[in-house]
Order: sequence, then C-alpha cells, then structure tokens
Amino acid sequence: MAEAAEPAGTPAARELLGLWRLAGEAVPRDELADALLRLARSRPEVAQAYYLGWQAAAGIYAELGSGRRLPPGPGDPAQASDAAVFAQLACAGELSVEALCRLPCWLGGRLRRAGIDRGVALALELAPGQPGLLLLVLRDAAATALAGWLGELLGALLRLARQPAPAAPLLQADDAPTLLLDADGRLLDLNRAAQRLLDDCRLEQALALLPVNHPQLQQACRQQLRSVGPVSAVVGGRSLLWQFIPEPGRGRVLVRGRDASAQLRSEREAAQASRLYRLITENTTDLISRHTPDGRFLDASPASWTLLGYWPEQLRGTPVRALLHPDDLGQMRQAAEVLAQRGYHTLSYRLRHRDGHYLWFETACRAIRETYTGAVVEIVSVSRDVTARVQGEEVRRRLAEVIEATTDLVLFLDRAGNLTYLNQSARRALGLAEGEAAPALAALLDAGDRARLLDEGLACAERSGVWESDMRLHPPGGQDSLPVSLVLLAHAGSGAARYFSLVARDMTERELRETQLRRHQDELAHTARLVTLGELASGIAHEINQPLAAVVNYASASQRYLQGAADNPQALERVAQGLERITAHANHAAEVIRRLRAFLRKGQRRMQALDVAVLAREAVRLCAWEAANGRVAIVEDLPDNLPPVYADRVLLEQVLLNLLRNAIEANREAHPHAPSRIRLAATAEAGGQRLCIVVEDQGPGVDEAELEQIFTPFYTRKAEGLGLGLSMSRTIVEGFGGELRASRQAEGLRLSCCLPLAGRGERPEPAGHSGPTEQQE
Repeated sequence: MAEAAEPAGTPAARELLGLWRLAGEAVPRDELADALLRLARSRPEVAQAYYLGWQAAAGIYAELGSGRRLPPGPGDPAQASDAAVFAQLACAGELSVEALCRLPCWLGGRLRRAGIDRGVALALELAPGQPGLLLLVLRDAAATALAGWLGELLGALLRLARQPAPAAPLLQADDAPTLLLDADGRLLDLNRAAQRLLDDCRLEQALALLPVNHPQLQQACRQQLRSVGPVSAVVGGRSLLWQFIPEPGRGRVLVRGRDASAQLRSEREAAQASRLYRLITENTTDLISRHTPDGRFLDASPASWTLLGYWPEQLRGTPVRALLHPDDLGQMRQAAEVLAQRGYHTLSYRLRHRDGHYLWFETACRAIRETYTGAVVEIVSVSRDVTARVQGEEVRRRLAEVIEATTDLVLFLDRAGNLTYLNQSARRALGLAEGEAAPALAALLDAGDRARLLDEGLACAERSGVWESDMRLHPPGGQDSLPVSLVLLAHAGSGAARYFSLVARDMTERELRETQLRRHQDELAHTARLVTLGELASGIAHEINQPLAAVVNYASASQRYLQGAADNPQALERVAQGLERITAHANHAAEVIRRLRAFLRKGQRRMQALDVAVLAREAVRLCAWEAANGRVAIVEDLPDNLPPVYADRVLLEQVLLNLLRNAIEANREAHPHAPSRIRLAATAEAGGQRLCIVVEDQGPGVDEAELEQIFTPFYTRKAEGLGLGLSMSRTIVEGFGGELRASRQAEGLRLSCCLPLAGRGERPEPAGHSGPTEQQE
C-alpha cells in the first residue's frame, strides 16, 4: 500500500490520474488501453504489458492500443480459438502464463512464439460489458502476487471512475436554469430554476429543454474543451439560449440557459423591420435621401437612378442646388429656414435629370436634431416624381381657359340629366347672370329632344364615346330659341362614375345661310326649268298646235254645216259633234298649258307625300315629243301600289325630266338613226325605308373616272350643254334626304334616284294637283 500512495508528482501518480480522468470521460478503448499500459509499465516489476480485448465474433483475443503486438500463433488462423482462456478467466479472474500456455488456445501459441514464459493474465474490463485481459510480463516469479493485487486495484479504479459524479456544489445557487450532464449525455442533476422551467413548459424530461442537437453540442464541447453557445431552443412558446460548459478531467458538461424570448422577439422584430425598411428603400419608386444641413447628399435610395439617372454613390457629396432649376433656388432657401424653425416642410420644385431635362418633384422633408443642443444635424427627404401630375394640371388649366373662352356652348351634366356647369358662352346665350344657378334640362329642351338626349344620347355616348344631333335650345328668359348642333361626350370620373359634356354650336347663321342657299337653289332650278322650256319648245308647240289645228278644222266644218242646214237635216247634228270636239281639243290644249305653268311656277318648295308613278308619267308626257322625234321608246315599269315619297312636286318632276332627257340624248348619240329604248322603273328598297326610281339608257355610257365627274357642275360632253342638269338634280335629291348615284351597265348608264318614304298616315296628293295657289312667274 505504501507503494501505491506515491507522491502526486511521480510518473506513476500522473499515469494513475490520467487513467482516472480518461475512464471518467468514457474515451475510446484504444486510448484508455494506452493509458492503462503506461501505468502498468511504470512499475519496475513489469518488463512488458499487453491489453487484449475479447473478440466475441472471432472467439479470440486481440491487442488494443498502440503498443507492441504479439506474433501470430501456429496453425490455421481461421481455426484459432481462445475460448478456453476466456472460460478460465471468467471463473478465476487470473491465470499464469505457464498455465495459459498449456491450454489449447491461439493465445498460448502466440506467447510461446514471443518467448514469454513468465507473467500473469488478469481479467479486466475497460468498459462495462466489454471483457478483456491485461497481460503482464514480470521480471521475476516473486512479482506474481503483486500483479494480482495490481489487477484488482486497476479494476476497482475503472469501476469507480465510471460511477456518476456528484452534482456541482454551486448548481443550486445559480438562478439561471442549469443542467449537469455526464460524459454520455445523461442528466446528473438540475437546479431549482431548471425545475421551475420544466414545470412551466409542462415537460417530463429535462433534456427536452435543450436543443435537438444537444448530443453533438456536448460532444464538441468535451472534445474541444471550450464553451459552446449560446444555442437557441424553442420550448413551450419560449426562446431559450443554452451555453455548454465543459468540466475538464471529469467529462461532465454544465448546460446553463436563460429565457431570451423577449430579447429574441425584439431582435427578430428589429431585424424584420430592418429588412422591411431596406426592402422598401431599395424597391420604392420614391427617392429617399439624407442631406447635410447645407443641402448636400449624404445617401440616396436606388430610385435615384430611375428618377434622375444617377446612382446613389454618384450623388453623395453633391449639393442639391447643383440639380435645381434656377427659378426654384429661392424656394429652396426659404425651405431651409422653415425646416430650421418647424422641423418639417413639403415643397414642389424641379430637378435636372442627367439627360438634361427637368422633372417636377414633391418632397416631404424632416429635420433630425442633436439631442442636447437641438441643432439640425441631418435632413431626411422623401421625394416623388409629380411631373405627370403637374403637366396634367397645366393641361387641365389650359383646357379650362379654352372652355371659358370658346364661343361654343359647353354644358356638363350627370347621368340623371342634371346640369352641373355652364361656360360663359352658354350663360350669355341663355341669358344667365354670373353665379345664377343652372336651369333644369327640361327648361332648355323640348320634351321629345330631352327624352332622346337622355335615353338614346347618353347610352350611345357611354358605348362609343360620342353622340351628335341637332336640336333647339329654349332660353329660360323667353328669348327666341336657338338652333344648335349638339355633340355629347362621355367622360370617366373618379371611381366608376361618369359625367357628360354637351358642346352646342349656335347654328342660327347656318340656318340663315341654308335658307338663302335653298332660295338660290330654287332660283337656279327655276332658271333651269326655263332653259328646259326653251329646249322643249318644239315639243310643246307641237302639243299645242295639234289641238288648235283641230279646233280650226272643226270650226270651219261647223260653219259649212250651218250654211247648209236648211237643205240637210243632219247638219245640226254634225255641228253639235264639231262643237263637242272643239271643246275637247281646247281642254287638251289648256291641260298642256296648265302642266307647263305648274312646271315653271316659282315659289318656296313645298314638301309633301307624292305618288311617284303619277309624277313619273307626267314627266314622260313632257318629253314624249322629244323622245318620239329621236325614235326613243320609254318603257315604263311603274307599279300602281308604290309607297309615297316625301318631296317637292315641281322639283322632283324637274329631276325626273332631267334624267329622262339625259337618257334620250345619250340614246340619240349612240343610235342616231335607229330606234332605241329607255327603261323607267321604281322599286322599294329591301329595308323598306326608301324608294328608288331607276332610268336605264342604251347610250355610250361612261368610264370609271367619269362616274363621279358627271355630277360636277359645268361638266358635260355636249357641245351646247351647260353641265348643270345632273349636278342640280343631285343637289335637289340630297335636299330631300335622298341619294342620286350612277352605275355602269353592259350597255349604257344606270341612274338611280333613291328617296325617303313618307311617314305613316300621309296620303299622296291626287294627280294633277299643283299646290294651293299657282304663283306668278
């Protein structure tokens, strides 16, 4: 025992403490075997030492550690077995080398080959459940008893080192949750703070408080012999931070924690706010910038490139006034004074883009002051590009000036038809004083026009954007009504609301000009009829001469019958027949003169429902002699049940006469000495809205280029013609709301006169009616 109690500074004592430490730390068996062998060799009685671990699968003993190796035994290694040795050691715990070599075993052969014949084999477990033997080669036989005692001592030492270590004496005094773990990660002890935390989290196992990778953290802590952490763990809604602290020489680890829920939550919120602020700053379209009190850029957000063409690093140190519009320098100096007084200010100004053009910005500035002195140390600004808004306001201002200055009447109204705004021209035209409330729409328009505007106009404007119509405005003061041309426009307001603008142009002068134009057209038409009369004079004279000649003949015959009345009883009867025929021919002549007077009468046009068939036949009779003289037959295709048209009788008859005479002349040009024909037809269009009168000739026709030129005034191919017939005819037809067009045929030309039908309930005037009173020519 005296030898075992060596001073702590001797090599044997150091090896003993090292073995104790390693056994308590549960290091690998090879490392523990090396420590054990070093301790055994430190004894002078031991010449050599080997530790062999039992290999249960192979049934033999094999060396552990990094020391010398025994030579292999004789025979086939595959048949080797040390089971006899294992059984003897399990019973006795100790076996001499001489006795071991006599056993049928692989290890005995190895010892004989190594020349070892003196020593002892001691059963010794480096780790629980892992048997092995310590082979000590002794210098003399007297040391055998010492070897047995040494084996018992080492076994007790290893078992004691592997016993759980007592809890740390200061563990309960720590107010932070603390756990003590052994080398295998098992819980040795925990303090009262850890127990309270365990109860609060309603957990059964204390290790559940630790991070899920606490075994790896503990191993790293023990291997590196340094503190590891803090490492977070979320338990029961709490955020815990744990520090792993190693205990050198014992293999134990002290795990000390603290509840950092509030701190981590604050840090996460701060980090999230920082990331959000950075994200907003880097991605916002507004320019966020910091400035010195004298206006130099300290920093700017990346929006500076998009807005001004400069990267933030290019703006740093640049004075704002270098980019300002010269006219805004004074405003910026005033803004600096306001900032110094109030601490915040909002202003609008212009900055120069890198490309040279200026942009409007609206900036909200705030001054950052020094805590103790209150001096402005920095200015933070948020700037927004408002160029489009400023330009839009300028455009709206100019449009407002135009609306107020225009001579057209401009009225705004809502969907319900309420007037919300009238410009100055509208107020003057309607006799409204400045500031006087807008009248109701019903007071300005007739009931029918108002209903058409609200029902048809608003719907059409919402659908296509615009609606046009002609109406009359009635000023509320009783002045004469105004003829106006209305244009209704739909506009998109705020949200889904719509409003409408009504632009009305005073058409009084146009109405007067149209009246004068119609009067001039009537004069021109009357002149054309006089010209036509001169051209038809021969036919008219023939129409009148025939009944006059017949009257003279019948009068002369009647005189002769009267002279012989005494001798011829039938003479009086013949005289009566002559007088009857004289009357008929005189009436015929009077009818020709009546038609001629009706055709030549001069006066205002009178629109009425007309029977086209009757009117067309009268036009045929007027030009019948001219057609017969040219051997032109007029073929009539005029049904008796045609719907009436709405036109002026005299003017429409003049149009039909122009078309027929034009066709007769074309036929005479193409067939100078041969018979030809003209087709006069009338049919209703498919839609039932118009009636078309068609005149087809067999003349030379025209080419494509002449189709529109034939309606141009003074255009003619005739040597004596004026070129006004077709031009004047188209003007008259369009005045009726119709259309006159020409088209080519295989032979000749086709002229189509399409006229609007008369309204329902209107009956055509009877044939021969020429109006209420024939006016003086």
